[in-house]
Amino acid sequence: MATPHISAAPGDFAPQVLMPGDPRRARRIARDFLQDARLVTEVRGIEGYTGTWRGRRLSVLASGMGMPSITIYATELFRVYGVRDIARVGTCGGIPSSVALRDVIVATAAHTDSAMSTQRIPGVRLSHTATFELTAAAVAAAGAGRGVHVGPVLTSDHFYLHRPELFERLAAHGTLAVEMEAAGLYATAAAEGGRALAVLTVTDHVGHDETLTPGEREAEFDRAVTIAATALTATAETHS
Repeated sequence: MATPHISAAPGDFAPQVLMPGDPRRARRIARDFLQDARLVTEVRGIEGYTGTWRGRRLSVLASGMGMPSITIYATELFRVYGVRDIARVGTCGGIPSSVALRDVIVATAAHTDSAMSTQRIPGVRLSHTATFELTAAAVAAAGAGRGVHVGPVLTSDHFYLHRPELFERLAAHGTLAVEMEAAGLYATAAAEGGRALAVLTVTDHVGHDETLTPGEREAEFDRAVTIAATALTATAETHS
């Protein structure tokens, strides 16, 4: 059952998985959110845990950075371990002025500048979209509170490339933020018959020189994790 990247045994993963990028964040989610969490894999330092959250089994596995990395882990979870739902919980850079630091974005879709998806169906540009049920459940979990945005993001292969004109045009087309994994996750879920969502915390902004410190990032991460976990467990109940 083990894959080149995951050493868990059959049944070690719950059908619903939270997926942060950072292995240390996966460890923190297991410690602070899950009850009775146990380590089920740690190949290459990518840690995965399974425990319970509000009485239901829930797992967490880090994805690493970028579309290639999250595509590997998501494919193996869906294809080999029987996972049904994956919610990415990560960070992003806000694009329009309406998005502020510490806000949460429920990513309904993910544009991308990556060529990865062009190789799935030659001649077709795939639409990378979140699963509606998970999206609706996340929006319901977020409630009417301020600082939550629902809409598309850009998944980019580039972290440091300076592209102000591109971000201006993306903002004009309603794009809320830039990150590096959601499109890869959404494409993988579509290919493997799984369900997927990204719930992101805004930790910096492309329009002005603002960013959260590492400590602030960790402190502000909890709301996105709670929204994503609530969405996962709510949709799990409807399919149990």
